Amino acid sequence: MSDDSTPKFRLWKYEPSVAAAAIFMVLFIGTTFLHVYQMIRKRSLFFVPLVIGGLFEFLGYLGRILAHNDQTSLSFYIMQTLLLLVAPALFAASIYMILGRMIAHTKAESLAPIRRTWLTKIFVLGDVFSFLVQAGGGGLLARASSQETGKRIVVVGLFIQIVMFGVFMITSGILHRRLSSTPTNASLSTPWRKYMYSLYFASALILIRSIFRVAEFLGGPTGTLMTHEVYLYIFDGVLMFGTMVVFNVVHPGNLIGTKQLTDETELNNGSDSR
Repeated sequence: MSDDSTPKFRLWKYEPSVAAAAIFMVLFIGTTFLHVYQMIRKRSLFFVPLVIGGLFEFLGYLGRILAHNDQTSLSFYIMQTLLLLVAPALFAASIYMILGRMIAHTKAESLAPIRRTWLTKIFVLGDVFSFLVQAGGGGLLARASSQETGKRIVVVGLFIQIVMFGVFMITSGILHRRLSSTPTNASLSTPWRKYMYSLYFASALILIRSIFRVAEFLGGPTGTLMTHEVYLYIFDGVLMFGTMVVFNVVHPGNLIGTKQLTDETELNNGSDSR
């Protein structure tokens, strides 16, 4: 008896668009290369995770192109699923480190709601945990037998990311308010507000994207968000590209890069010797 009537598990709920994926490959590799240049020039090593995240985005969309002509390939499906899923966690790691360096640069340790030495550790470790949970769940999504388990694990990882970003934005807002009302001497000569606003903007983009991903997975394989490719590009691709671009435009290395901090130290030492 033929089993042709037996439902088959489909990796893809639509045919992946080559044109859309190619456009975002070009966009992400462009902003990533610019970040590499800026990172080297400003010695901003805290942007290494963001650069790696940009490469993940590029490779993730490459995986979607490869899957277009081979929609039964488990490797291509896992490649694009995992890389696009976890890349924002790498962006978040750089964002968390920026705030810690901003506090040090403005000498605002006494105004921070969380001690600076703990702030970066807490948020980065939470981000790493979120990354690992999402990666573990993402690896289970490709098989019918483990898809529900994988979906639940991914949602847990995304919720961790949402909570961490929520706490981070509250922490940043408290610091912003305190530094505005009680400025330090170092902050008076620093355009720190511009960099704080860039943190808020990038954080909001990642937060919206994470909420979209939660809704996507909770909607299930037959949900509107999972079965229509356009939503992935609107609420993931566009938002994550925007996250990278905002830091191309307002690059923290101009203020808190190793080169900038070294120049300031030499200037201060020169002033002290007079």
